Amino acid sequence: MSFFESTSKSQLPTAESALPGRAQAMPVPAAHFVNGNPLKGPFPANLRQALFGMGCFWGVERKFWQVAGVFTTAAGYAAGFTPNPSYQEVCTGRTGHNEVVLVVFDPEVLAYESLLKLFWEGHDPTQGMRQGNDRGTQYRSGIYVFDDSQRQQAEASRAVFQRALDKAGYGAITTEILPAPPFYYAEEYHQQYLAKNPGGYCGLGGTGVSCPAGIVAA
Repeated sequence: MSFFESTSKSQLPTAESALPGRAQAMPVPAAHFVNGNPLKGPFPANLRQALFGMGCFWGVERKFWQVAGVFTTAAGYAAGFTPNPSYQEVCTGRTGHNEVVLVVFDPEVLAYESLLKLFWEGHDPTQGMRQGNDRGTQYRSGIYVFDDSQRQQAEASRAVFQRALDKAGYGAITTEILPAPPFYYAEEYHQQYLAKNPGGYCGLGGTGVSCPAGIVAA
């Protein structure tokens, strides 16, 4: 990926200073490139949604579409101010958006707790406004919850994983846990990027610390 350097990329803009964006939504394919399921809703009523930011969304999306019980995934932008931003705008640091992945899953097959375990183990949640060599607010760690159950599970898992990180010598978790904001689909070429470009960039790297089993019960 290419990156746009800015002295303000490590600080979130205010609503007043954010780029204005646009009313038109980004056009995206009708079907997921890997599994052929719809990329956009409405989704079947039995399915649930989850939203995560873990760094570059190319690698993050691949982590989730490979999991049994996931119906579809999509790369996008969320938790900022600019409506329907472009990738170039997000890279300026002036939208406030995070690179995120929408995960639509069947809770009868795949528990939200399992998605949280993949989230914590799949990146380093202690790095603040960066993930590895990717620096800027768009690479921050975030869990965006759709209901109280998801919020409670996310907060419980954070506490459990923090204890595991403490034992391994890592610092404090910087992950934001917020109500799910509007999700804006990223451009078509970002969707399932690493399936279309198997040799493409993926800057994700975890801590090597395992998230304990039964993270919610704990």
